Formats: sequence, C-alpha cells, structure tokens
Amino acid sequence: MYEKSVIIVEDDEITALNLKMSLKKHGYNVIAIFHDSAQAKKHIFDYKPDIVIIDISLQEKDDGITLANFIKKEHSIPFIYLTSYSDDEIISQAKLTEPYGYIVKPFDPASLHATIQMAVFKYELETQRKENIASLQLDKANLEQSLSSKKVTDNPIVFFGDDYHIDIDICESYYNNQKIKLTKKENAFLRLLVAQLGSVVSFEQAMNYVWDDHGATENSVRTLVWRLRSKLQTDIIKNASGIGYYIEE
Repeated sequence: MYEKSVIIVEDDEITALNLKMSLKKHGYNVIAIFHDSAQAKKHIFDYKPDIVIIDISLQEKDDGITLANFIKKEHSIPFIYLTSYSDDEIISQAKLTEPYGYIVKPFDPASLHATIQMAVFKYELETQRKENIASLQLDKANLEQSLSSKKVTDNPIVFFGDDYHIDIDICESYYNNQKIKLTKKENAFLRLLVAQLGSVVSFEQAMNYVWDDHGATENSVRTLVWRLRSKLQTDIIKNASGIGYYIEE
C-alpha cells in the first residue's frame, strides 16, 4: 500500500510541525503545509492530496469551515478537522460540511493515525459506491434497450414463454391476456429475465437491478423467485444451479 499524501492547514507553526512529525512517523507523506485558507484554496488542487487536515479556527473562528466548504464543492478530497473548540455553534457549523473525522487538540499521535485511516477508508468506500451506482445506471439503460429490441411490433409488448407477455411501458405482465398480480420487485425481476431471454440472470444482477444492491442476499433472490413462481401459471423460470435463473427463449 502506497503512503498516503497529506496537506496540513494550520496557522500555528508549532502545531503544524508536530503534526508533520507525527504523520511522518506513521508513514504519511506531508506534501504541503498552509498557514491560511487563501493559500490552501489557491494551491490545494495542484498537490491532489489523499486527505487534508484543517484547523477549524484559522485566522477567523470559522475560516477552516469556509475552506472545508470550498474543498467539498470544488474538489473530491476528504478532509478532517483539527479543533480545540467545544463551542456548540462552531461544531454545528462544522458538521454541515460533512467532515470525515475530528482530531481534538492537543492531539494524540495514535488517535491521529486511526482517524486518518478511517477517513480514507470511508472516502474510498463512498467513491466505490458512486462508481457502482454509475455502472448500475448504465446497465439498466442497456437492459431497457435490450427489452425494447424484443418488441415484435410498434406496441410496447414483448412475448415470452407460452402465452405470456409483458407491457414494457407500464411494467405489467399477463398470461392469456389476464394481468398477473405481482409486487414491484417481482415485476422487476421478471422484466430482467425477459430482457435476457435464453441467458442466465445471475444472483448479483438480480440484487443490483431489483434491490439496487441495498442489503439483498442470494436468499433474498431465491425467496423472490419462489413467490413469483407461485403466481405464474406454468413453470417457466428455470434454475442455473448456483448461478441464477433464466427463461428459455
């Protein structure tokens, strides 16, 4: 694992030096120290640090908060506050910037290291989730295109199985032209199966599409399939053992 790069924004030179020494002992690369928010705003993007430590009270009591807001809006860089404040109003303002942690003066080197590690981990996790959401949105767009391509006429009707069809505009399914009463998740899963007729829908695909990956498990998918099968007139949903499910084309 490469050493994390850190920028310190602290107007007290002794505190800044102590921070730098403590960080270096724990293997961090302190790439810059700024003593005011104006310097930091001007140069922070040039350095592209992994994390920024901001004294909550630079020249003004809330100047660090102003800087944090700037970083949050203009740059995707996690930051943590260094503070000796117990003022409820200042802390309330600081919370609104959604920092990744707080370090209280006088700081403990071990706590400093732990706070940075947790902050970086949280930031990386959030970044991965955002990337997953973006990928999921793309997958859903592709799926809708695939579903639309299966229409046999200009009508929004896609046929599947024997005597089944789905109206893709209103996301309703029918058997012998009789509407099948399904839940939102059941309809979504059936839509996914129809979009990939003849191909296996994996457990992961189902969890992402039906639940947006919010706490679902393979057992959640199995339970959903069991309920869906009980509402269908024929056994059209096939098992791909240990992988997922499919409907024959």
